[in-house]
Parts: sequence; C-alpha cells; structure tokens
Amino acid sequence: MDLLLRNGTVVNEGEVFKGSIVICGERISRIIREADFHQEDFSGMETLDMTGLHIFPGVIDTHVHFREPGGGRKANIESESKAAVLGGVTSFMDMPNNTPPALTLDLLEDKFKSAEKTSFANYSFYLGASNSNLGEIKKINRKEICGVKLFMGASTGGLLVDDESALENVFRFSPTLIAVHCEDSSLISANLKKAIEKYGADIPAQMHPKIRSRQCCLKSTEKALYLANKHKSRLHILHVTTKEEAELISAQPENITAETAPSYLWFCDKDYKEYGNLIKCNPSIKGRGDMLSLRKALKEGAIKTVGSDHAPHLLGDKLKPYTEAPSGIPLMQYTLMMMLTLAKRGEFSLTDIAEHLSHSPAECFKVEGRGFIREGYYADFAIVDLEKPYMYIDSPDAKCGWSPFSQKGIFFHPESGKDEKINTFPASVVHTIVNGCVTVRDGRLTQNRNPKRLTFDR
Repeated sequence: MDLLLRNGTVVNEGEVFKGSIVICGERISRIIREADFHQEDFSGMETLDMTGLHIFPGVIDTHVHFREPGGGRKANIESESKAAVLGGVTSFMDMPNNTPPALTLDLLEDKFKSAEKTSFANYSFYLGASNSNLGEIKKINRKEICGVKLFMGASTGGLLVDDESALENVFRFSPTLIAVHCEDSSLISANLKKAIEKYGADIPAQMHPKIRSRQCCLKSTEKALYLANKHKSRLHILHVTTKEEAELISAQPENITAETAPSYLWFCDKDYKEYGNLIKCNPSIKGRGDMLSLRKALKEGAIKTVGSDHAPHLLGDKLKPYTEAPSGIPLMQYTLMMMLTLAKRGEFSLTDIAEHLSHSPAECFKVEGRGFIREGYYADFAIVDLEKPYMYIDSPDAKCGWSPFSQKGIFFHPESGKDEKINTFPASVVHTIVNGCVTVRDGRLTQNRNPKRLTFDR
C-alpha cells in the first residue's frame, strides 16, 4: 500500500528539516521538503500526520541475543522482535550463542527460516567461530550473512576460540566481517579466583569490573588489532568499555571499526550499588571516566556504532548470588530512548543519533538499501515524539519482562553536574515502519509485519 508521511521533521545525514515522505510499496519513492510540497499530487493516498514528530531512519541493532533456539524460557525471535519494533528497531543481527550454537551454515539457515515465519523486524544472523569450524567460515556467502562472531574471552557452548592456530586462521580466511568479543580469559579466571578467596560465595556486584577488568579488555583488544592488521581483516570490535580501547581504535585503519553499547554510555561503576547484578554484563561496566570517554569517542567518530547487546535472562536468575547470576541486560527496547535522552541533555545531537544507530551500522556492515532516508531505499522508519514521556517503563515488552529501569528506576549521569533520578525517558516511539508496513502505530503493535532477510553489498 502506498503511504504518505506528511509534515514531519526528518533527521537524516546531518540534516534536520521539515518535510514529507512518499512510500510506494516497500520503498521510499520521494522525499519532499516542506517548501516543495503540493497536496494535490497525493490525494487518495493513505496519510499519516507527522506534525510534531521526528522521522529517523529505522534503527539497525547489530548486536542482539534472541536466545532461539534453546532459550525459549527467556526469549525467542518473535517476542524480542516485537520489543525491537516497539523501540524503533527495524533491523537486527543476532548472535550465535544458542543451544545448539550456530556453528554451521545449516544451523544458521534454521534461524533464518524461523525469523521468516515469526520476526517483526528485518534480520540477519552471525555464524559463530570455534576451534574447529574454519571450513564453515570459508563457505560463507558474504552477501547473505552479516558476519562471523568470535569470542576471545570466556563463553559457552564451544564458542570460545582459544587455540592460537584456529584464531589466526579466522583472521586469515574469514571472507566477511569478524565481530569480536575482546576479553582475556586467563586474567578473568585469576581475578575471579582472588575474589572467591576473599568473599566466598558472597562476591558483591561492585567487584565485577575488577574481575572482568580493563586489563582483560585491553589485552584482548590489542591482540585482535594485531591480528587484523597482520591479515588485513575486516574487524569490528564489539562493546568497547574503556577509554584506553577507544584511544587505540581511533588510530586504526578503515578496515577496523568498533561498537559500544547503551549500557556503557549510561551506567558507570557507582551504579552497581543500586542495581547489583541487574547490570552485570560482559564486558563489565567500568568507571565514570570511561563512560564519559566513550561518549566523546562516539561523538568524534572513533567508535562508529551503538548496539544494544540485548541479552535477556529470567529475573530470578539475575537476582542470584554473583557467581550464579548470568551476565547480560535486556536493553534493546530502550536503546533509542536512552540515546535521545542523552541528546536532549546536550550529550549528542539528533543527527548523531541517526548516525550511530542507523547510518554507521549500515555503512560498517554494508547493509543494502537501509540505514538512510533516501529515495529508492527500503522504507524503514522510527518515528518519535521528543516531547512525549515514555509511558511503559515498568512493563518491558521483552519476554523476560524486566529491565534495570523497571526494577530500580532511572539514574542519569550528566557530563557535568550532579547525578539525578528521572521518572521516565522524555521521548517515545510513536510509529515504526518496516519495509513500508506500519508495524507499530501510536505506540502499539498492529500485528502487521513485512520483514526481510538483510543483504549486504560486499
């Protein structure tokens, strides 16, 4: 169905301007600045009034854990993609640490088939790297798969690549982007042993950034950078958490890019006292100085993208003692609102938000026809009201049913001045459009969906 988005404020490619957008089928047909609009040209089209609303390109979340297959009690593609579109996310890339882990192309295709049946957002999936699946990696069609996920730190299900020869071969032979989790397992193990000796089973959450320390991250990141430069690999370093890593990455060639997560831009180590294991994630949330340095690195372009690292767990499990509580935070539905809050507080501009949540993910991963509001591109939009407070902070739509904010409230750390507690996020997603289909209207799912498998111009 053809659709006219009338009289909105478009945020795209460094500009904020009044205009209207014509959608024909699945794609953007015309972008019309307000001075050039003539109503008579569009009589008979379905019209959505965008007055007072900002139209962003749909968010491309390049880092999610939807737990399918094997984690259905926590999440699945259907449940989490619903939460995604409610948060303005129109495309996602899902990680391979499932049960069984996605270490073969056949298992990966099973995930694609499931997404085709149940997803509300566009989708792609990473192939996991292991010590023994180089043959599968070599067979990747780089136009059809977002990348290879490489764990250089403790993981589960055979996904940790700790054999030096296997690690070298992933960097040497991968035909596509390598997305790397950088933490050094030997340092983590030594730090955890010391913490257990001191605290026994009652390790406080505040110890997490000491157990999974900055040295763990920096050592592993340095190794990934060395291997990528040695083999001229296409490397994307995931969830950067420290000032030192950001500085290292800023000096790298164009084949090396990096991501951080909203958790590292929003929280710092003082928040463990309030949130405890609810914000336990890997790598760990570090100090306030790191948080501010990551904001700066993002603004300056040293870090290119923001991925939610959406990692749902059952609340009962997160409330267990430290050594039993799993790592991960369910934040995907809030990523855009967290970033918009930072923008409204002067930390970023609106065009920065479009850049880091949409434009740069599309460019880093070479996503075809998405990430920008351009004529001929797919009609993927996150449409927000910057003046309407978010009304559902206590009832997240992810299947696990909680977030740190729903449990403990929202604490905000400005760049300068006192920390403060805010009641809710000051902006809301009103409509989400995926391939021309209005999937969220007035903040509610429509049950209409038209997702597609992402393709890549490589």
